Amino acid sequence: MDRTDRIMARLPYVALGASVVLVVAGSTVGVPHQPWPIVALVVVATLAWLLFWVQLHPEWEHDEPKMVVFWFGLGALLVALIWSSTLFGFFAWSAYLLVTRGLKSWRRILAATLVAAVSAVSQLGGFGSLSEPGILPVALVVLLINIGIANLMIWVTLWTHEQGLRRNRMIEDLAEANRKLAAALHENAGLHAQLLAQAREAGVLDERQRMAGEIHDVLAQGLTGIVTQLEATGAAADRPEDWWRHLGHAKTLARDSLTEARRSVQALRPQTLDEAALPDAIGDLVTDWSRVHEVAAELVTTGTPRPLVPEIETTLLRTAQEALANVARHAEAGRVGLTLSYMEDVVTLDVRDDGHGFDPTLPREVSENGGYGLDAMRERLARIAGSLEVESEPGAGTALSACVPAIAIGAAA
Repeated sequence: MDRTDRIMARLPYVALGASVVLVVAGSTVGVPHQPWPIVALVVVATLAWLLFWVQLHPEWEHDEPKMVVFWFGLGALLVALIWSSTLFGFFAWSAYLLVTRGLKSWRRILAATLVAAVSAVSQLGGFGSLSEPGILPVALVVLLINIGIANLMIWVTLWTHEQGLRRNRMIEDLAEANRKLAAALHENAGLHAQLLAQAREAGVLDERQRMAGEIHDVLAQGLTGIVTQLEATGAAADRPEDWWRHLGHAKTLARDSLTEARRSVQALRPQTLDEAALPDAIGDLVTDWSRVHEVAAELVTTGTPRPLVPEIETTLLRTAQEALANVARHAEAGRVGLTLSYMEDVVTLDVRDDGHGFDPTLPREVSENGGYGLDAMRERLARIAGSLEVESEPGAGTALSACVPAIAIGAAA
Protein backbone atom coordinates (compact mmCIF):
# COMPACT_ATOMS: atom_id res chain seq x y z
CA MET A 1 0.00 0.00 0.00
CA ASP A 2 1.49 3.33 -1.05
CA ARG A 3 1.14 6.71 0.66
CA THR A 4 -2.00 7.71 -1.25
CA ASP A 5 -3.77 4.44 -0.41
CA ARG A 6 -2.93 4.87 3.28
CA ILE A 7 -4.39 8.37 3.33
CA MET A 8 -7.57 7.23 1.54
CA ALA A 9 -7.98 4.36 4.02
CA ARG A 10 -7.90 6.78 6.99
CA LEU A 11 -10.35 9.33 5.61
CA PRO A 12 -13.57 7.47 6.68
CA TYR A 13 -12.39 7.45 10.30
CA VAL A 14 -11.47 11.13 10.12
CA ALA A 15 -14.88 11.93 8.58
CA LEU A 16 -16.69 9.94 11.30
CA GLY A 17 -14.80 11.77 14.04
CA ALA A 18 -15.44 15.16 12.39
CA SER A 19 -19.16 14.34 12.10
CA VAL A 20 -19.35 13.53 15.80
CA VAL A 21 -17.75 16.91 16.58
CA LEU A 22 -20.30 18.63 14.31
CA VAL A 23 -23.22 16.86 16.01
CA VAL A 24 -21.96 17.93 19.46
CA ALA A 25 -21.38 21.50 18.27
CA GLY A 26 -24.75 21.58 16.45
CA SER A 27 -26.63 20.54 19.57
CA THR A 28 -25.58 23.79 21.21
CA VAL A 29 -27.33 25.81 18.50
CA GLY A 30 -30.46 23.71 18.26
CA VAL A 31 -29.66 21.21 15.48
CA PRO A 32 -31.91 18.23 16.29
CA HIS A 33 -30.54 14.73 16.93
CA GLN A 34 -31.58 11.51 18.61
CA PRO A 35 -30.84 10.93 22.30
CA TRP A 36 -27.12 10.77 23.03
CA PRO A 37 -27.08 7.07 24.00
CA ILE A 38 -28.57 6.18 20.61
CA VAL A 39 -26.10 8.43 18.79
CA ALA A 40 -23.17 6.91 20.71
CA LEU A 41 -24.42 3.37 20.06
CA VAL A 42 -24.71 3.94 16.29
CA VAL A 43 -21.28 5.67 16.11
CA VAL A 44 -19.56 2.87 18.04
CA ALA A 45 -21.27 0.23 15.90
CA THR A 46 -20.14 2.00 12.70
CA LEU A 47 -16.57 2.32 13.97
CA ALA A 48 -16.49 -1.35 15.01
CA TRP A 49 -17.93 -2.41 11.63
CA LEU A 50 -15.24 -0.53 9.73
CA LEU A 51 -12.42 -1.79 11.95
CA PHE A 52 -13.57 -5.41 11.72
CA TRP A 53 -14.04 -5.51 7.94
CA VAL A 54 -11.44 -3.04 6.68
CA GLN A 55 -8.59 -2.99 9.19
CA LEU A 56 -8.68 -6.47 10.75
CA HIS A 57 -9.52 -8.37 7.56
CA PRO A 58 -8.00 -6.49 4.61
CA GLU A 59 -7.74 -9.73 2.60
CA TRP A 60 -11.56 -9.89 2.42
CA GLU A 61 -11.41 -7.09 -0.14
CA HIS A 62 -10.75 -9.78 -2.77
CA ASP A 63 -13.79 -11.84 -1.69
CA GLU A 64 -16.81 -10.15 -3.31
CA PRO A 65 -19.54 -12.14 -1.46
CA LYS A 66 -18.11 -10.99 1.87
CA MET A 67 -17.92 -7.43 0.57
CA VAL A 68 -21.64 -7.59 -0.31
CA VAL A 69 -22.33 -8.46 3.35
CA PHE A 70 -20.05 -5.59 4.41
CA TRP A 71 -22.06 -3.15 2.29
CA PHE A 72 -25.43 -4.36 3.57
CA GLY A 73 -24.23 -3.66 7.10
CA LEU A 74 -22.61 -0.33 6.19
CA GLY A 75 -25.77 0.80 4.34
CA ALA A 76 -27.88 0.06 7.38
CA LEU A 77 -25.45 1.97 9.62
CA LEU A 78 -25.46 4.96 7.22
CA VAL A 79 -29.27 5.07 7.41
CA ALA A 80 -29.06 4.86 11.23
CA LEU A 81 -26.49 7.66 11.36
CA ILE A 82 -28.55 10.03 9.18
CA TRP A 83 -31.61 9.16 11.28
CA SER A 84 -29.58 10.02 14.42
CA SER A 85 -28.46 13.37 12.96
CA THR A 86 -28.37 14.89 9.49
CA LEU A 87 -24.83 16.17 10.23
CA PHE A 88 -23.58 12.61 9.78
CA GLY A 89 -24.03 13.29 6.06
CA PHE A 90 -20.42 14.48 6.10
CA PHE A 91 -19.40 10.94 7.01
CA ALA A 92 -21.73 9.48 4.40
CA TRP A 93 -19.66 11.20 1.69
CA SER A 94 -16.54 9.32 2.76
CA ALA A 95 -18.31 6.03 2.00
CA TYR A 96 -17.72 6.78 -1.68
CA LEU A 97 -14.07 5.85 -1.03
CA LEU A 98 -15.19 2.35 0.00
CA VAL A 99 -17.44 1.69 -3.00
CA THR A 100 -14.56 0.26 -5.03
CA ARG A 101 -13.60 -2.09 -2.20
CA GLY A 102 -14.28 -5.56 -3.55
CA LEU A 103 -17.38 -4.66 -5.58
CA LYS A 104 -17.68 -4.91 -9.37
CA SER A 105 -20.13 -4.04 -12.19
CA TRP A 106 -23.74 -3.41 -11.08
CA ARG A 107 -23.04 -4.13 -7.42
CA ARG A 108 -20.62 -1.20 -7.34
CA ILE A 109 -23.27 1.06 -8.95
CA LEU A 110 -25.86 -0.13 -6.43
CA ALA A 111 -23.57 0.68 -3.49
CA ALA A 112 -22.81 4.13 -4.95
CA THR A 113 -26.55 4.80 -5.40
CA LEU A 114 -27.14 3.82 -1.77
CA VAL A 115 -24.51 6.31 -0.59
CA ALA A 116 -25.95 8.99 -2.91
CA ALA A 117 -29.47 8.40 -1.55
CA VAL A 118 -28.36 8.63 2.08
CA SER A 119 -26.39 11.79 1.31
CA ALA A 120 -29.40 13.30 -0.47
CA VAL A 121 -31.62 12.61 2.57
CA SER A 122 -29.04 14.30 4.78
CA GLN A 123 -28.95 17.35 2.52
CA LEU A 124 -32.76 17.58 2.44
CA GLY A 125 -32.93 17.71 6.26
CA GLY A 126 -33.42 14.11 7.29
CA PHE A 127 -36.01 11.41 6.79
CA GLY A 128 -38.72 13.58 8.31
CA SER A 129 -38.49 16.07 5.45
CA LEU A 130 -39.51 13.41 2.89
CA SER A 131 -43.12 13.64 4.10
CA GLU A 132 -43.39 17.35 3.31
CA PRO A 133 -45.61 18.22 0.30
CA GLY A 134 -43.85 18.98 -2.98
CA ILE A 135 -40.51 17.59 -1.76
CA LEU A 136 -40.39 14.70 -4.25
CA PRO A 137 -39.16 16.68 -7.35
CA VAL A 138 -36.50 18.40 -5.26
CA ALA A 139 -35.48 15.09 -3.73
CA LEU A 140 -35.12 13.52 -7.19
CA VAL A 141 -32.92 16.40 -8.41
CA VAL A 142 -30.74 16.21 -5.31
CA LEU A 143 -30.52 12.41 -5.69
CA LEU A 144 -29.49 12.68 -9.36
CA ILE A 145 -26.83 15.24 -8.48
CA ASN A 146 -25.45 12.98 -5.78
CA ILE A 147 -25.48 9.96 -8.13
CA GLY A 148 -23.57 11.96 -10.75
CA ILE A 149 -21.01 13.10 -8.20
CA ALA A 150 -20.79 9.54 -6.87
CA ASN A 151 -19.99 8.09 -10.29
CA LEU A 152 -17.43 10.81 -10.92
CA MET A 153 -15.70 10.14 -7.59
CA ILE A 154 -15.74 6.40 -8.26
CA TRP A 155 -14.17 6.93 -11.69
CA VAL A 156 -11.47 9.18 -10.22
CA THR A 157 -10.77 6.64 -7.46
CA LEU A 158 -10.55 3.74 -9.90
CA TRP A 159 -8.37 5.75 -12.30
CA THR A 160 -6.02 6.73 -9.47
CA HIS A 161 -5.85 3.13 -8.28
CA GLU A 162 -5.16 1.86 -11.80
CA GLN A 163 -2.42 4.43 -12.29
CA GLY A 164 -0.87 3.34 -9.01
CA LEU A 165 -0.96 -0.31 -10.07
CA ARG A 166 0.51 0.55 -13.45
CA ARG A 167 3.28 2.57 -11.82
CA ASN A 168 4.06 -0.30 -9.45
CA ARG A 169 4.17 -2.74 -12.39
CA MET A 170 6.53 -0.41 -14.25
CA ILE A 171 8.77 -0.18 -11.20
CA GLU A 172 8.75 -3.97 -10.81
CA ASP A 173 9.48 -4.45 -14.52
CA LEU A 174 12.31 -1.94 -14.33
CA ALA A 175 13.75 -3.66 -11.27
CA GLU A 176 13.53 -7.03 -13.03
CA ALA A 177 15.22 -5.57 -16.12
CA ASN A 178 17.97 -4.16 -13.90
CA ARG A 179 18.44 -7.55 -12.25
CA LYS A 180 18.67 -9.26 -15.64
CA LEU A 181 21.10 -6.61 -16.88
CA ALA A 182 23.28 -7.04 -13.80
CA ALA A 183 23.24 -10.82 -14.27
CA ALA A 184 24.10 -10.44 -17.95
CA LEU A 185 26.97 -8.07 -17.14
CA HIS A 186 28.26 -10.50 -14.52
CA GLU A 187 28.01 -13.39 -16.97
CA ASN A 188 29.68 -11.31 -19.68
CA ALA A 189 32.54 -10.48 -17.33
CA GLY A 190 32.97 -14.18 -16.58
CA LEU A 191 32.95 -15.08 -20.28
CA HIS A 192 35.41 -12.29 -21.00
CA ALA A 193 37.76 -13.58 -18.34
CA GLN A 194 37.33 -17.14 -19.67
CA LEU A 195 38.11 -16.01 -23.22
CA LEU A 196 41.16 -14.17 -21.92
CA ALA A 197 42.36 -17.30 -20.14
CA GLN A 198 41.86 -19.32 -23.31
CA ALA A 199 43.66 -16.64 -25.28
CA ARG A 200 46.57 -16.87 -22.83
CA GLU A 201 46.77 -20.63 -23.27
CA ALA A 202 46.59 -20.28 -27.04
CA GLY A 203 49.21 -17.55 -26.88
CA VAL A 204 51.55 -19.78 -24.90
CA LEU A 205 51.14 -22.55 -27.47
CA ASP A 206 51.62 -20.13 -30.36
CA GLU A 207 54.69 -18.67 -28.73
CA ARG A 208 56.17 -22.15 -28.30
CA GLN A 209 55.47 -22.93 -31.93
CA ARG A 210 56.96 -19.61 -32.96
CA MET A 211 60.11 -20.23 -30.94
CA ALA A 212 60.39 -23.76 -32.34
CA GLY A 213 59.99 -22.45 -35.87
CA GLU A 214 62.54 -19.71 -35.40
CA ILE A 215 65.06 -22.08 -33.82
CA HIS A 216 64.62 -24.47 -36.72
CA ASP A 217 64.45 -21.94 -39.54
CA VAL A 218 66.92 -19.34 -38.30
CA LEU A 219 69.22 -20.51 -35.54
CA ALA A 220 69.63 -24.11 -36.70
CA GLN A 221 70.23 -23.02 -40.27
CA GLY A 222 72.65 -20.35 -39.05
CA LEU A 223 74.61 -22.88 -37.02
CA THR A 224 74.63 -25.26 -39.98
CA GLY A 225 76.01 -22.51 -42.15
CA ILE A 226 78.69 -21.66 -39.61
CA VAL A 227 79.78 -25.30 -39.43
CA THR A 228 79.85 -25.47 -43.21
CA GLN A 229 82.00 -22.33 -43.51
CA LEU A 230 84.38 -23.49 -40.78
CA GLU A 231 84.76 -26.84 -42.52
CA ALA A 232 85.50 -24.95 -45.74
CA THR A 233 88.35 -23.07 -44.05
CA GLY A 234 90.02 -26.40 -43.41
CA ALA A 235 89.87 -27.26 -47.08
CA ALA A 236 91.23 -23.81 -48.01
CA ALA A 237 94.21 -23.79 -45.65
CA ASP A 238 96.61 -23.39 -48.58
CA ARG A 239 94.53 -20.56 -50.10
CA PRO A 240 94.61 -17.56 -47.75
CA GLU A 241 92.04 -15.51 -49.64
CA ASP A 242 89.44 -18.29 -49.61
CA TRP A 243 90.30 -19.10 -46.00
CA TRP A 244 89.61 -15.51 -44.88
CA ARG A 245 86.47 -15.36 -47.01
CA HIS A 246 84.97 -18.49 -45.41
CA LEU A 247 85.95 -17.24 -41.96
CA GLY A 248 84.25 -13.89 -42.66
CA HIS A 249 81.09 -15.68 -43.73
CA ALA A 250 81.15 -17.72 -40.53
CA LYS A 251 81.48 -14.55 -38.41
CA THR A 252 78.60 -12.92 -40.28
CA LEU A 253 76.37 -15.97 -39.77
CA ALA A 254 77.29 -16.06 -36.08
CA ARG A 255 76.41 -12.39 -35.60
CA ASP A 256 73.12 -12.80 -37.46
CA SER A 257 72.21 -15.88 -35.43
CA LEU A 258 73.03 -14.06 -32.19
CA THR A 259 70.84 -11.15 -33.24
CA GLU A 260 67.98 -13.52 -34.06
CA ALA A 261 68.36 -15.32 -30.75
CA ARG A 262 68.20 -12.06 -28.82
CA ARG A 263 65.18 -10.95 -30.83
CA SER A 264 63.36 -14.24 -30.16
CA VAL A 265 64.01 -14.06 -26.42
CA GLN A 266 63.02 -10.42 -26.13
CA ALA A 267 59.78 -11.13 -27.97
CA LEU A 268 58.54 -13.02 -24.90
CA ARG A 269 58.23 -9.85 -22.81
CA PRO A 270 59.67 -6.49 -23.88
CA GLN A 271 62.05 -5.13 -21.31
CA THR A 272 60.75 -1.61 -21.94
CA LEU A 273 57.33 -2.56 -20.52
CA ASP A 274 58.96 -3.76 -17.31
CA GLU A 275 60.52 -0.34 -16.85
CA ALA A 276 57.82 2.05 -18.14
CA ALA A 277 54.09 2.36 -18.87
CA LEU A 278 52.83 1.52 -22.36
CA PRO A 279 52.55 5.15 -23.60
CA ASP A 280 56.09 5.87 -22.38
CA ALA A 281 57.43 2.64 -23.92
CA ILE A 282 55.86 3.42 -27.31
CA GLY A 283 57.04 7.04 -26.98
CA ASP A 284 60.64 5.92 -26.40
CA LEU A 285 60.34 3.52 -29.35
CA VAL A 286 59.12 6.33 -31.62
CA THR A 287 61.88 8.67 -30.48
CA ASP A 288 64.63 6.09 -31.07
CA TRP A 289 63.16 5.06 -34.42
CA SER A 290 62.95 8.68 -35.58
CA ARG A 291 66.58 9.33 -34.61
CA VAL A 292 67.94 6.21 -36.32
CA HIS A 293 65.96 6.57 -39.57
CA GLU A 294 65.96 10.38 -39.65
CA VAL A 295 62.20 10.53 -40.23
CA ALA A 296 59.92 12.87 -38.25
CA ALA A 297 57.65 10.83 -35.96
CA GLU A 298 55.52 11.60 -32.93
CA LEU A 299 53.09 9.85 -30.57
CA VAL A 300 49.82 11.36 -29.30
CA THR A 301 47.95 9.70 -26.40
CA THR A 302 44.24 10.35 -25.84
CA GLY A 303 41.95 9.24 -23.03
CA THR A 304 43.08 8.18 -19.57
CA PRO A 305 45.98 5.70 -19.69
CA ARG A 306 45.60 2.72 -17.37
CA PRO A 307 47.56 -0.51 -16.87
CA LEU A 308 46.33 -3.35 -19.08
CA VAL A 309 47.05 -7.05 -18.89
CA PRO A 310 50.60 -7.85 -20.09
CA GLU A 311 49.47 -9.70 -23.24
CA ILE A 312 47.62 -6.64 -24.51
CA GLU A 313 50.39 -4.14 -23.76
CA THR A 314 52.99 -6.43 -25.32
CA THR A 315 50.88 -6.85 -28.45
CA LEU A 316 50.39 -3.10 -28.85
CA LEU A 317 54.11 -2.45 -28.43
CA ARG A 318 55.03 -5.18 -30.94
CA THR A 319 52.43 -3.80 -33.35
CA ALA A 320 54.02 -0.34 -33.10
CA GLN A 321 57.49 -1.87 -33.67
CA GLU A 322 56.35 -3.85 -36.72
CA ALA A 323 54.46 -0.88 -38.16
CA LEU A 324 57.50 1.39 -37.86
CA ALA A 325 59.71 -1.34 -39.31
CA ASN A 326 57.39 -1.58 -42.32
CA VAL A 327 57.55 2.19 -42.78
CA ALA A 328 61.35 2.08 -42.71
CA ARG A 329 61.55 -0.83 -45.19
CA HIS A 330 58.86 0.09 -47.68
CA ALA A 331 57.21 3.50 -47.26
CA GLU A 332 60.04 6.02 -47.84
CA ALA A 333 57.95 8.39 -45.71
CA GLY A 334 58.88 11.88 -44.56
CA ARG A 335 56.59 11.92 -41.55
CA VAL A 336 54.92 9.33 -39.30
CA GLY A 337 52.18 9.90 -36.70
CA LEU A 338 51.02 7.46 -34.02
CA THR A 339 47.92 7.83 -31.84
CA LEU A 340 47.29 5.68 -28.76
CA SER A 341 43.63 6.04 -27.71
CA TYR A 342 42.26 4.73 -24.39
CA MET A 343 38.46 4.30 -24.54
CA GLU A 344 35.98 2.62 -22.22
CA ASP A 345 35.98 -0.82 -23.80
CA VAL A 346 38.84 -0.79 -26.30
CA VAL A 347 42.29 0.66 -26.88
CA THR A 348 43.37 1.59 -30.40
CA LEU A 349 46.76 2.26 -31.93
CA ASP A 350 46.76 4.21 -35.20
CA VAL A 351 49.91 4.55 -37.33
CA ARG A 352 49.89 6.93 -40.33
CA ASP A 353 52.65 7.78 -42.77
CA ASP A 354 52.93 9.95 -45.88
CA GLY A 355 54.90 7.38 -47.88
CA HIS A 356 54.16 6.11 -51.36
CA GLY A 357 51.57 3.59 -50.09
CA PHE A 358 50.41 0.38 -51.75
CA ASP A 359 47.30 -1.47 -52.87
CA PRO A 360 46.03 -3.57 -49.91
CA THR A 361 43.93 -5.76 -52.23
CA LEU A 362 46.98 -7.13 -54.01
CA PRO A 363 48.77 -10.13 -52.46
CA ARG A 364 52.09 -9.30 -50.81
CA GLU A 365 55.11 -11.20 -52.05
CA VAL A 366 57.08 -12.74 -49.21
CA SER A 367 60.82 -12.42 -49.72
CA GLU A 368 63.99 -11.88 -47.80
CA ASN A 369 63.10 -8.18 -47.73
CA GLY A 370 59.80 -8.76 -45.93
CA GLY A 371 56.19 -9.16 -46.99
CA TYR A 372 54.90 -10.96 -43.90
CA GLY A 373 54.66 -7.99 -41.47
CA LEU A 374 50.91 -7.31 -41.83
CA ASP A 375 50.02 -10.99 -41.52
CA ALA A 376 52.21 -11.28 -38.42
CA MET A 377 50.48 -8.27 -36.86
CA ARG A 378 47.03 -9.68 -37.60
CA GLU A 379 47.93 -13.05 -36.12
CA ARG A 380 49.36 -11.47 -32.99
CA LEU A 381 46.28 -9.24 -32.53
CA ALA A 382 43.88 -12.12 -33.16
CA ARG A 383 45.39 -14.02 -30.22
CA ILE A 384 43.94 -11.42 -27.83
CA ALA A 385 40.65 -10.88 -29.72
CA GLY A 386 42.04 -7.79 -31.45
CA SER A 387 41.80 -6.65 -35.06
CA LEU A 388 43.84 -4.73 -37.65
CA GLU A 389 42.49 -2.40 -40.31
CA VAL A 390 44.67 -1.19 -43.19
CA GLU A 391 43.93 1.78 -45.46
CA SER A 392 46.35 2.68 -48.23
CA GLU A 393 46.64 3.47 -51.90
CA PRO A 394 49.61 4.13 -54.13
CA GLY A 395 50.96 7.65 -53.63
CA ALA A 396 48.64 8.47 -50.69
CA GLY A 397 50.43 6.96 -47.70
CA THR A 398 49.26 4.23 -45.34
CA ALA A 399 47.13 4.12 -42.19
CA LEU A 400 47.04 1.16 -39.81
CA SER A 401 44.53 0.86 -36.96
CA ALA A 402 44.95 -1.84 -34.31
CA CYS A 403 42.04 -2.35 -31.90
CA VAL A 404 42.28 -4.49 -28.74
CA PRO A 405 39.97 -4.99 -25.73
CA ALA A 406 40.72 -2.63 -22.84
CA ILE A 407 41.04 -5.25 -20.09
CA ALA A 408 42.63 -3.77 -17.01
CA ILE A 409 44.86 -5.87 -14.80
CA GLY A 410 42.27 -6.10 -12.01
CA ALA A 411 39.42 -7.00 -14.38
CA ALA A 412 41.14 -10.12 -15.64
CA ALA A 413 41.41 -11.68 -12.21
